[in-house]
Amino acid sequence: MGKFTVLNTIFLVMFIGWLMIWILLPTKSYKLKWTPELKTKLNSTYFREQGTNILLFSFPIMFIAALSCVYLHLHKKSPNSDSGQMRGLRRRLASWRSPVCVKAPLGIVSSVELSFAVMFVVLLIWSLANYLYVSFGSLHMHAGDKIWQAKFRSVSLRLGYIGNICWAFLFFPVTRGSSLLPLVGLTSESSIKYHIWLGHLSTVLFAAHTVGFFIYWIMANQMVEALEWSQTYVSNVAGEIAMVVALVMWLASIGRVRRKMFEVFFYTHQLYTVYIIFYVLHVGVAYFCMILPGIFLFLIDRYLRFLQSRDRVRLLSSRLLPGGNFEMTFAKTPGLQYNPTSILFINVPSISKLQWHPFTISSNSNMETDKLSIMVRTEGSWSQNLYKQLSSFANHLDVSVEGPYGPSSFSFLRHEALIMVSGGSGITPFISIIREIMFQSTIPNSHVPRVVLVCAFKTSADLAMLDLLLPISGSHAEQISQIELQIEAYVTQENEQPTIEAQKTIQTSFFKPNPLDMPISATLGPNSWLWLGAIISSSFVLFLLVLGLVTRYYIYPVDNSGGFYHYSYRCLWDMFLVCACICLASSVAFVWSKTGNGGLNDTKQVQNVEMATPTSSPAAWSYAGGDHREVESLPNQSLAQAIKVHFGARPDLKKILFESKASDVGVLVCGPRKMRHEVAKICASGLADNLHFESISFNW
Repeated sequence: MGKFTVLNTIFLVMFIGWLMIWILLPTKSYKLKWTPELKTKLNSTYFREQGTNILLFSFPIMFIAALSCVYLHLHKKSPNSDSGQMRGLRRRLASWRSPVCVKAPLGIVSSVELSFAVMFVVLLIWSLANYLYVSFGSLHMHAGDKIWQAKFRSVSLRLGYIGNICWAFLFFPVTRGSSLLPLVGLTSESSIKYHIWLGHLSTVLFAAHTVGFFIYWIMANQMVEALEWSQTYVSNVAGEIAMVVALVMWLASIGRVRRKMFEVFFYTHQLYTVYIIFYVLHVGVAYFCMILPGIFLFLIDRYLRFLQSRDRVRLLSSRLLPGGNFEMTFAKTPGLQYNPTSILFINVPSISKLQWHPFTISSNSNMETDKLSIMVRTEGSWSQNLYKQLSSFANHLDVSVEGPYGPSSFSFLRHEALIMVSGGSGITPFISIIREIMFQSTIPNSHVPRVVLVCAFKTSADLAMLDLLLPISGSHAEQISQIELQIEAYVTQENEQPTIEAQKTIQTSFFKPNPLDMPISATLGPNSWLWLGAIISSSFVLFLLVLGLVTRYYIYPVDNSGGFYHYSYRCLWDMFLVCACICLASSVAFVWSKTGNGGLNDTKQVQNVEMATPTSSPAAWSYAGGDHREVESLPNQSLAQAIKVHFGARPDLKKILFESKASDVGVLVCGPRKMRHEVAKICASGLADNLHFESISFNW
């Protein structure tokens, strides 16, 4: 534990120091006393005005990101790294993770989230107040300006500064393979709401900044400024273009639009590259270095995803379930490990070459070492087209993937009992959890919790999703009889149980292998965290070296000879060098990690896997009765006996949760927003001290 304590201390000190810089940045002391000294010492001919911000704002986060890769690698390799003291700390902090606010549009907000949100808002207010205090004390007066006009202009400018603070954090939540989020127990999918909050807030601030300047230009008869692309200062036109792009992205990302017209949201959000380019051209290189870490790490992740997605993966089989749901099973390398509730992004070029959709992984990497399965519900046009292709008995289907992405560790096994509440396809992450519990039950002296699965379906056809609890290969399936599992299934739109003859059968299809198909593997191999740390550190150091050389031997001579190197060209140089260094370092690491230690050979070894085809549904036997159970295997009998089906009823969640007598009950929910909020409110009511809410969010 000593090495982890040291690393955690380094992370904490560096992060607090970085935050202190943001707190001190708008103050009078920083501007009048420290800034001149810092510029004298740090703004050399190699970095010019970027030197100070690179050291104070970029370096700390890049250092933490690189070192955290080492931390996560050691944590992964050390079986005892999460025992004793850390588990005790998690128990003490459990109450802080319980929901305290369950309201739209914020959703389910825990005590920790609320505390940090309040502190962030306080930081924004503090920064704006100090910026205005300092600027009002020494107003920058343009020719013909009145004092109140100058103040109005100053307020509009400082609102842009505050929006820049939001941008410093904006890209961290959407970096799927982030090394920073696991340090605080987050994943990209669970922290996507922070990206949404920051996106809304930054758009409002930038809109106020833009409107404020247009009002000022009108009042001061300076509308010509709106068309200025200055050679010596920031470009107003670039800012206006960035604002237009931001508004288009923002309108398409509103919840109602995103849910009903996902493709509109998806395609407009690809404009983020245009937004970043014109945003940087507007704010300049110095401010770009203040927000650089988030963008830098996001671009590394995005390029690695691109490299992974170039391969076609082997689709082994599909299971078409009654009710329009289906499971897809892919080949994977045995070395690929992932935790329950992980997700996989897939792309089917025959449907759309651009669209990527995330799906929860239902398989377990410990039980199924060479296969990976996801479950898909046919809701939109994309999934409906995929269902049609799978049901047409095609011999082969081209699929590309990104991922898997998920938590670096899981803590649900620490509870005495688990109550998992799902609605519809929300059962998928719980399938992976139950499979993990089945595997853990095979380990001597391991603790596994009692499990109550409460699932609500619209029709009895959806009950077939419960059959996915048993792996298609049958491996470790017998362990379902060794765990305490109770399944309460509610069919809400049918009052009578159908006969077993009326049940549609599960259709299983197998696909022919293609020599060019590859098994799903970790993007950077088994030591992916170390490789990611090498990419982060080498690409950032390379960027600094090349930037210093370009500035010193190309830009500085122009400025020093009496001319002035175009301000926008400096921004373009910075963005180009960031992209070039990331592509170079990532490409070298990607190829090296695949060819080193036989990694490339391992990914090419795709073997044919024999998988049994279920003849009928254990979920159906659970209510149909008869002699069907007598001719089926023990795992199927155990699953059927664990299921109790309620027709024409909805689960009384309050009764189910409050009647749990275990001293430590973990409560997980995944399903419609109304269901998630109801469970969160029950756990937050304080009427039962034994309920501990564990948030699972898949609101893409």
